[in-house]
Amino acid sequence: MKTLYVKFVVITIGIMILSSILAFLISNTYYQQKLKPNNDQKITNIALSIAAYTEKHPHMNLNEYLENISSIGYQIYLVDNAGDEAFFGENFREQSLSASTAEYVLKGNTYHGILHFPQKTFVTGFFANELKNTIGVPLAHGGRSYALFIRPDIKLLFNEMHVLFGWLLAITIILSIVLVVISTKYLVKPISKLTTATKSLSNGDFNVELNITRHDELGELSKSFLRMARKLEQMDETRKEFISNISHDIQSPLSNIKGYTNLLEKESLSIEERSQYILVIHDEISRLSTLTKQLLLLASLDRNEDILKKKPFNLGQQLKELIRNYQWQVSEKGIMLSYTLQDTKIIGDSSLLNTVWDNLLTNAIKYNKPDGGIEISIEEKGKSIVVSFKDTGIGLNHAEIERIFDRFYRADAARTRTIEGTGLGLSIVWTIVKLHGGHIDVTSKENEGTTFIVQLPVS
Repeated sequence: MKTLYVKFVVITIGIMILSSILAFLISNTYYQQKLKPNNDQKITNIALSIAAYTEKHPHMNLNEYLENISSIGYQIYLVDNAGDEAFFGENFREQSLSASTAEYVLKGNTYHGILHFPQKTFVTGFFANELKNTIGVPLAHGGRSYALFIRPDIKLLFNEMHVLFGWLLAITIILSIVLVVISTKYLVKPISKLTTATKSLSNGDFNVELNITRHDELGELSKSFLRMARKLEQMDETRKEFISNISHDIQSPLSNIKGYTNLLEKESLSIEERSQYILVIHDEISRLSTLTKQLLLLASLDRNEDILKKKPFNLGQQLKELIRNYQWQVSEKGIMLSYTLQDTKIIGDSSLLNTVWDNLLTNAIKYNKPDGGIEISIEEKGKSIVVSFKDTGIGLNHAEIERIFDRFYRADAARTRTIEGTGLGLSIVWTIVKLHGGHIDVTSKENEGTTFIVQLPVS
């Protein structure tokens, strides 16, 4: 199995090779379409100027002149009507040239061998050291007619440059491969750290450190991984706390029921004591029943969103009916309850949303002060409905607000002693609101009161 490091190196080198091939093909196309005709025309002009110069100087030594021309970087072939031929400069690798071509030039025509050389790559075209890859022009000197064939001596023109270019190309390729290997190691190293951290995380070790300070995508991935690790650690702690709390909340009433059941077996108990013990057992059974119902509801909400049965209903009317059901508790505690509940149509699960309002209202009553107040209102904001429950109760501090929707979380020990609860109500509220596509906010001050604001989409 190839590692990411090897894959990256292979892919990068493959891209380099492919780019080189494409660059070569593009360069060759440019050579065939642009450079080759220009080169042909340039060499033709040089050949014509040589022929014109020799015609103007009929008494000079033609061989010496052509020898001087070849020394500055040209290969020359000269042939006359009698078939006498001479070569000047570097030898042609291939000296085959048809008699018809020489005859064609001797008749006063120009031979464009460079332009009409077979359509090959510029490596085998421009650098082809062949006699037919030349420019041929007629030349007259000393009363004789010649055919002059000429081409640049590439080897002489480049001299040691072709060696330099060869070394340059080789060094470029080697350095490119070395730099790819080094840069790939730099790129892959954070991923290796992430792999190690992932293995630690899978073994239950959430205390992972990556020490990655990069600001690219890998840096963002590392930061996201650390956030995920912290979240998983928090979830693991919540799970452990959940197991501890559920065990305590089930064991405590069961112990009470068992203890009071044993007491009921005593024959010496008075009727008043017996009635009191039976009442305690009844309350503990009710507490267990409420706990199991809430756990089942949470399990259903967590498992599947299809539990929602949405349909249109009147939210204002639902809240008014809820208030009527708790009117006796409000009056018993001397709480002033005010509300602004106009008829408001909304699409949602009326049963689950009733659970939300029920929890928020019972909390407002439970944690309120004697002769305190509760305000309930509905407000339409664009395509959303905002429902608020405001009380003048004991309030919450900042740390409690941060965890108020955690399962089994109770704000403080004093509240747990004075008021029985499962710690699941607000978690259920949060889950139901989220399933409806809404959100819930809470603002509170200790000893001043708490406000829960639920925002739901109309449809």
